[in-house]
Amino acid sequence: MADVIRVLLVDDHQVVRRGLRTFLEVQDDIEVVGEAADGAEGVERAQELSPDVVLMDIKMPGLDGVAALRRLRELDNPARVLIVTSFTEQRTVVPALRAGAAGYVYKDVDPDALATAIRSVHAGHVLLQPEVAGALLSQEEANTGQGRGGSLTEREREVLGLIADGRSNREIARALVLSEKTVKTHVSNILMKLDLADRTQAALWAVRHGVAG
Repeated sequence: MADVIRVLLVDDHQVVRRGLRTFLEVQDDIEVVGEAADGAEGVERAQELSPDVVLMDIKMPGLDGVAALRRLRELDNPARVLIVTSFTEQRTVVPALRAGAAGYVYKDVDPDALATAIRSVHAGHVLLQPEVAGALLSQEEANTGQGRGGSLTEREREVLGLIADGRSNREIARALVLSEKTVKTHVSNILMKLDLADRTQAALWAVRHGVAG
């Protein structure tokens, strides 16, 4: 049996949490390990339970989803965060992605599609729709200099190209015949050299500057 993906639900509506749990309880490889009703509780529970994936609402009382994401990053919590939202506006979703979310789905998502999204972000992929990716790219263009790419080694550029293709560290390791530990080191070096916060920004930088896998 494959490793079970441990999921934490963070949403201020109990009905939504109950619905998400119902969607996921029938999946053999996904286990809901806890729930939280707001961002502050979500951060606390994430620290306590060490989930693999957090399903996070954006609009919540007190600490909202974006602030909770930033707090998890400050705490170096390794959980991958998938935004589950009813808001479709870029101005709502983009800040969450820039704060470190691995992607987003809508609350009316098909159950099978939700499970697939959880497996995808757990594997290291980034889930972006084209219009949101475009908005993020325009912001990266304003904030990131193309010249920084010259400091990357050839191997780092290969890794960056594969990140842009949505490959996980494990898949990159297989493609380049490297250990996952070595790939993680390359990813860290790429983020440091390009002054980027996470894999999402790295993938967008690669697309913007023509780095192909």
